Amino acid sequence: MESASEAEVKQLQPDSAAAGNDRSTVEFPYTDLDSAVDVVKGVHGAGGNACDSDQLAAELGLEAKGGGFRQRINGAKTFGLLTYERGGRITLTDLGRQMVDSVSERAARVQAFFAVELYQKVHDQFKGGPLPPQAGLDRALVAIGVGAGVKEKARQVMMRSAKQAGFLEYAPDRLVKPSVKGEPLKPKDNSEADGDVDEIPARKGVGGGGSGGGREHPLIQGLLMTLPQPGSSWTAQERVNWLTMANSIFTMIYKGDAAGITITGATKIEGATSAT
Repeated sequence: MESASEAEVKQLQPDSAAAGNDRSTVEFPYTDLDSAVDVVKGVHGAGGNACDSDQLAAELGLEAKGGGFRQRINGAKTFGLLTYERGGRITLTDLGRQMVDSVSERAARVQAFFAVELYQKVHDQFKGGPLPPQAGLDRALVAIGVGAGVKEKARQVMMRSAKQAGFLEYAPDRLVKPSVKGEPLKPKDNSEADGDVDEIPARKGVGGGGSGGGREHPLIQGLLMTLPQPGSSWTAQERVNWLTMANSIFTMIYKGDAAGITITGATKIEGATSAT
C-alpha cells in the first residue's frame, strides 16, 4: 500500500496513458529548465528553502490544484531541484539552493540538465558528434524509452532546456557541456576514474587573442571537452566529425586562409587505402 506522500507525488505527474500516448520508460520533464528555475525562485520567495504548495502557487500566480501547476512542480522535481513531501510541503534540494545563488546558478543549470535521465542518455549517445535532424532525433528518443505519442514534446522541451543550460553555446546541433568557472559542478572525488573536469586549466602561450598568458578561447574549451577519455572507443567517423568541428572553430577564431583544408576519412579496400 503506497504512502500518502507517494500518492501525492503521483498526482503531480502527467498521465500519458490517459492522454492516449504510449507510456514512457525513461524519465523526462514536460516543462523546460527555465520553468523549473522559476519554480525554485518561487519557493525561495515564498519561504526561503521550503514552503507549502498553496504558498508556492500564490507566488507563481497559479491555481494550487490546477494541471499547469502540478506539471511545473513535477518538472522541477525531475530536474532534481526540489522534493514534494507529505501534506504538500515543497523543499529545495541542495541543487535547488545553488540555483537561486547567482554565483553557482550556471553550474547548477548544467547539473540539473544531467539530472534528467533522458538528457543524460542523449548527451552520452551523441557526445562528440552532431545531433540528427528532428525526425531522426525523435526516433532516437523513442529508442531510449520516450513514448511515441510524446516524442515531439520531449524533443522540444529537451532542446529548449539544453539551450537554457548552455549546452548549445558552441553549436546549435551539438550537446557540448559548457565550461563552468568558480565553484566545481560537483565535489571532487579522488576515487573517480573518468577524468571528468569542470574547468579546463589555462595553458601557457595559448589564450584568447594570443596574449600568451590568458585562458583558451571558449570555443576551444568546448572543443576539448568533447574529446573522449583516453583508452575509450572512438570510431573513424567520430574522429572525422571532431576534426571537422575543430576546423570550423579554427576558421572562426584565427586569421588566415583555410580554404585549402579538407577533412576526409579513409577506408581499406582489398589491402589499399582510399579516401572517402
